[in-house]
Amino acid sequence: MPSALLNSALLALESKFSVTRLPEFRGETTLRVERSDIREIAKVCKEQLGFNYLVDVSSVDNFGSEPRFEVVYELYHMEQGVYLRLKLSVSEEDLEVPSVADIWRTADWHEREVFDMMGIRFQGHPDLRRILMWQGYPFFPLRKDFPLAGRPSEMPDIAFSKTAPLEGGPFVTIPSSATTKDREPRSRSME
Repeated sequence: MPSALLNSALLALESKFSVTRLPEFRGETTLRVERSDIREIAKVCKEQLGFNYLVDVSSVDNFGSEPRFEVVYELYHMEQGVYLRLKLSVSEEDLEVPSVADIWRTADWHEREVFDMMGIRFQGHPDLRRILMWQGYPFFPLRKDFPLAGRPSEMPDIAFSKTAPLEGGPFVTIPSSATTKDREPRSRSME
């Protein structure tokens, strides 16, 4: 039954919008959609096709390619147990995508995270501000051109004043055969 539902959903979307069905991978169905159509496609998916749960909104940095970014929407049909993935491309010159936060409330924080980590803005978002990094932070840490060791900061008492270490620190557990309580970083005193 879920495959029949998915096939009818795909046919409905292909008849109304310019979408491209990408090759299936491990039984997962993905549609490439136009950025300008994402709001209408989202409404159809939720209201007419029954994809009433937005599992995630994420992004991909294809550094070195153009368009550089992709925004990925993971949809789920609760009654039938069917997943559908929507992908759209975003150029580095125009980092703006229409928001779907008013269609699925779960998109609110997901879109804020994509904005915070990748710098992709969501047009029409009700509260687009950083969610993980502090306001005014000038970089986007999940972009592939962001150095693994971090960037030095000139903001003492707020951020690292030198490059952040890649291992250790107060929030990293120590591999051992000890119990969770003993491995817990807060149970150790800092050197």
